Amino acid sequence: ISPRHQLVVVNAAAYTAVDQAESDEDRAYAVNASAPALLADACRKVGARLLHVRTDYVFPGDRVDGPPYDVDDATGPRSAYGRTKLAGEQAVRELHPDGGYVVRTAWLYGATGANFVKTMARLEQSHETVSVVDDQRGSPTWSRDLAAGLLALARSEAPAGTYHCTNGGETTWHGFTQAIFTELGADPSRVLPTTSDAYPRP
Repeated sequence: ISPRHQLVVVNAAAYTAVDQAESDEDRAYAVNASAPALLADACRKVGARLLHVRTDYVFPGDRVDGPPYDVDDATGPRSAYGRTKLAGEQAVRELHPDGGYVVRTAWLYGATGANFVKTMARLEQSHETVSVVDDQRGSPTWSRDLAAGLLALARSEAPAGTYHCTNGGETTWHGFTQAIFTELGADPSRVLPTTSDAYPRP
């Protein structure tokens, strides 16, 4: 409930199979764009605020050595997944301009569910070395911190619009994995750097 005792809906549902979306864009669009449009329209009709959790994949990813993307920077998704996510953002803003909040996050991990941290922890147990890309940068974000940010936004009088919510700092997937190994008490030198070209994906 917001400060004005207004209902707040948090939409964390999404089609997140990034590679699969390249050959399944219609289904990804239904989940990531059509469904949020329906939800935004329903929230507007009943006077509820909508917090719509989205992704950094709406950007082109051309700032490996530049500053982080700002909320007002031009988008330019390079994948079907990113296109469907951007379409969902646009629908929320257009259909619920006074109560739609697009909240972009990135590199999310948490205590439950499948995520990068759990995958690397499992590989630490089963592999002598792990090769991880060192040419992609981002801000790993703990799901509990994202939840706290969403709660703070819901309780605030902030205007509707687009927001970014990630943890502070930045690293590469390689650097992140080294930190995970260190946290596990494992030797971070077992994490070897590689490039994205070594992992051709759709």
